[in-house]
Amino acid sequence: METQRLKQEFSQLYDGDPWIDVTLKQTLHEISAEKAFKEIAEGRNSIWEIVNHVTEWRRMLLKRMLGNMISVPEDNFIRKIEDPSEEAWQRTLQDLEETQQEWLLFFDSLKDEDLEKTYPGNGQRFYYLIQGIIQHDAYHLGQIVLLSKLKY
Repeated sequence: METQRLKQEFSQLYDGDPWIDVTLKQTLHEISAEKAFKEIAEGRNSIWEIVNHVTEWRRMLLKRMLGNMISVPEDNFIRKIEDPSEEAWQRTLQDLEETQQEWLLFFDSLKDEDLEKTYPGNGQRFYYLIQGIIQHDAYHLGQIVLLSKLKY
């Protein structure tokens, strides 16, 4: 079943054993709030801002696939962090975890024929959108890994 293969790819990247050998969950749990909050340079996104961006894109895309017409905000979900505390960082990680669970539930209700459905806002097939969110997560995971290794 294709939906189960997509679910597996999505799961592996978050907290499994993906081919790329890093996961979102493990990588992020090794990063402190202080490190997540820092910007490498003025105007560059912090790890924390990237995580919020990933989380909100996951939420938005899932809402779209559930039938809601939603536009991408002008800021593309890149927003300054107002509370850089460790508690706030842990809430951010929990928010990401919640989106993971929501997506897994969605996958469980998805049938292979649903992958041919399209989002009316742009005509893109669900299969394409799911592949896109997996690629989006992988892209930003790469950024996070690189940023986490920098000494700044």
